[in-house]
Amino acid sequence: MSDTAYRVPTMAEMTANNETPEVLFWVGCAGAFDDRYKKVTVAFVKILNSAGVKFAVLGTEESCTGDPARRAGNEFTFQMLAMSNIQVLDMYNVKKIVTACPHCFNTLKNEYPALGGNYEVLHHSEYLQQLIDAGRVRLEGGEAFKGKKITFHDSCYLGRANNVYEAPRQVLEALDADLVEMKRCRTKGLCCGAGGGQMFKEPEPGKKDVNIERIEEALQTGADTIAVACPFCMVMMTDGVKNKEKEQSVKVYDLAELIAQAKGL
Repeated sequence: MSDTAYRVPTMAEMTANNETPEVLFWVGCAGAFDDRYKKVTVAFVKILNSAGVKFAVLGTEESCTGDPARRAGNEFTFQMLAMSNIQVLDMYNVKKIVTACPHCFNTLKNEYPALGGNYEVLHHSEYLQQLIDAGRVRLEGGEAFKGKKITFHDSCYLGRANNVYEAPRQVLEALDADLVEMKRCRTKGLCCGAGGGQMFKEPEPGKKDVNIERIEEALQTGADTIAVACPFCMVMMTDGVKNKEKEQSVKVYDLAELIAQAKGL
């Protein structure tokens, strides 16, 4: 793989060269620091470079959006982080943001405006759909998924919070795979158990782990692959699969990873 597949320019570099990116890629905490989700970041960057998208990241100037702090009840920390990020985004005159994290997506899109941060914000499922529809992402190798069953887990902050249900499914349909739905999906989808700060605490005593319940529904579809579009869901669904000792036959992938695989990136 050539070095260009990993080329990730920063806003500081582009500004210094008097360049303006089409979109700012908001990496997020998980995309930058979690070993598993860093693979999603790499896959998405490869897709952007392959599609000829002129993009940039903030690099070390990006901080947490503050979502976990607000969900856990620490409003002061949320506002401090948000105001710092807004100052940086406005300094670079950022207009359009894409992120692979629904939590970042929801916060940047719906909560930053109240603090003066107004941007066009897209989840990477929406942006991938746009690139596919525009012919900038072609899936000639999509036949690799032909005959395989894929089920999609709806992230709460992508689906119920922002009504994004069709974009991720249209991206998966481009793979020419057999998309099979879980019993509870779309508006009736079951949370993986990580939202609202739950990922950072133990489940309530006496209750079945939500991610185990959700994985059982996913396995009932007979799918070979469980597709997710959220770093929190990635952790919970992967742990759920391991609990069922199915990790050798059922895999959990982000949408960007599946598209990158189809393209041979």
